[in-house]
Amino acid sequence: MRFVLAIVAFVVAAVMIVAGIAQRTVFAPPSQIAATTTVKGDPRFIVIDGAVLNAHPGQQTLSVSGGDAKSQVVAYGRTADVKAWLGSEKYVSLGLDKTTGDITMKTVTTKTTDGESTSTATPAPTSTPAAPADPATTTPAEGATTGDAAATPNPNPAGSDMWLEEFDGEDAQVTRMNVPDSISVIVAGDGTKAAPNQIRVTWPVDSSTPFAFPLIIGGLVLLVVGIGLYLWGLYAIRKSRGPRRKGGPKMPKLPKAPKYKPSKAVEATPKGRRSIRRSMVAVPITLVGALALSGCSIGSVQSSSVPIRTASPITTELPKAKDQLPPAVTVPQLERIVKRISATATTADAKADPAIAKQRFTGPALQLREANYAIRAKKADEPALPAIPASPIVLSLPQATDTWPRTVTAVVETPKDANGAAQAPLALTLVQETPRDNYLVTYAVSLEPKAKVPNLAPASIGSAVVPPDSKLLKLPPKELAAAYGDVLMNGDASTSAALFSPEGDTLRTQVGAEWKAQQKAELQQKFGATSSLDFTSAVGAGPDIAMATNDSGAIVWVNLEETQTLRVVEAGAEVDAGPTSAALSGVASSKTGIASTYGYQLAFYVPPAGSSSKITLLGFAQGLVSAKEVQ
Repeated sequence: MRFVLAIVAFVVAAVMIVAGIAQRTVFAPPSQIAATTTVKGDPRFIVIDGAVLNAHPGQQTLSVSGGDAKSQVVAYGRTADVKAWLGSEKYVSLGLDKTTGDITMKTVTTKTTDGESTSTATPAPTSTPAAPADPATTTPAEGATTGDAAATPNPNPAGSDMWLEEFDGEDAQVTRMNVPDSISVIVAGDGTKAAPNQIRVTWPVDSSTPFAFPLIIGGLVLLVVGIGLYLWGLYAIRKSRGPRRKGGPKMPKLPKAPKYKPSKAVEATPKGRRSIRRSMVAVPITLVGALALSGCSIGSVQSSSVPIRTASPITTELPKAKDQLPPAVTVPQLERIVKRISATATTADAKADPAIAKQRFTGPALQLREANYAIRAKKADEPALPAIPASPIVLSLPQATDTWPRTVTAVVETPKDANGAAQAPLALTLVQETPRDNYLVTYAVSLEPKAKVPNLAPASIGSAVVPPDSKLLKLPPKELAAAYGDVLMNGDASTSAALFSPEGDTLRTQVGAEWKAQQKAELQQKFGATSSLDFTSAVGAGPDIAMATNDSGAIVWVNLEETQTLRVVEAGAEVDAGPTSAALSGVASSKTGIASTYGYQLAFYVPPAGSSSKITLLGFAQGLVSAKEVQ
């Protein structure tokens, strides 16, 4: 019996080992699914719809080829934003036929007569399995692309703030992403060359074989058991023979007994419980082998059909509500935008070049920087404006919108100064006028030390922009600059003084009514009646920007200008312009007078109408923006 059990063990072990090895070799499932297509016609733009990218579950790997590897660009963003950026440009759209699962191609063009968009569908090759690739994860970069088939330069998507992620050059050949259906990918060249036209999308497949290793190990264990049973059987047979003695006299043979002849009524084959027990001995072993093989087969089918979703570190943070507008930017997108702004500002400040500053600044923020560059060109000891930190962003408030212009606010932590002292965070207000424009810094203010920012909507939802003439606030945004200017001129005597909180308002301490009175008194004491000093304020040219807070109030940014006019009163007298005004105006002294204009970028918290709270100054930036001789 031991030999029978050993043979069964050998057979079952061999089957298990062969089955385990076959799962890892012959019957191993593919590691990925791939869909490929070739776009004809040398298009300048190719847009891959999110339905194609999500045709199968798992992280998508996009491979492009067929174009100039050095100039190609691959970027992705919300489908609506991608189409808005393309505008009237001609492009090829890759979609998915839900019935057949094939990739479809559609050339999208725009009529020049009435501006209506038309498209032409073109059949595309079907999705076919491909051999596993070995893609490498790429890193963000900036590239260039174009729009129609002509050789003239077209819009360039490289470096656009519109994209959630961007790759260019050799990094764009193979990219990994994990995006929802609402995201599309744009593939392009450099504006003069066609986009890469060979597109390949792959998805991972669960190729694990969880039963292979247990089968192989179980087969080896059973093989050892079989060997043990075989050796045990040999040992038992040898022991049953007993010891044999040699030598000595032989015993006489006994007489033979007559042979017993059974009658026909006696059956030769034994029956009963013993017979049944003997015939059933091999059944458990056979059953064990059958169960092992059955379990192996089922496990193999399950493991090859269950896909694994790979999480991606890139998140689009899109709102889930159907009737909710998306935020203008995501947090990773805003971080990349601020880094680009910081790099441009650093270069512009180092070279004192207003042309470079215009690439990322506009409005009051640009005006202040241009004036600072002009002053530094003639006054070497004039300090530069505070640098724009690249990170970290401690607060982000994008506008919830799907139209333009778009507004975003970011508060960036400022590093310590050269002496190790902490500096106030910098609040940036960014505006994107059109889909093809980058975000420009309109306001850049340092927050007040005691400023308390009210509760704001999370960055994944965004905030609404409040109209400048809104009556839902304690003071309409368009009236805020003039009201605060009157407070700086007249202090507590101002008709608007009761609306503003004086606590923590360091600007009022620096240039308020008391400071102005002190400046006039010092001038009178020093020069008598030979000259006069007057102050006037006016609303600046900067836009009034207001974004709603959770308590129905708003954070409001306004621009205020205050002019300090030093006039000659007595004939023959002369006034000194001062080194800063002289550097900007080119006039060191004047026999008529000098008018110096200071620009104030102001950020306020304005409570809702009917609230007992007062308007609070959250931060400001101020500096000389113009100076001229009074005629």
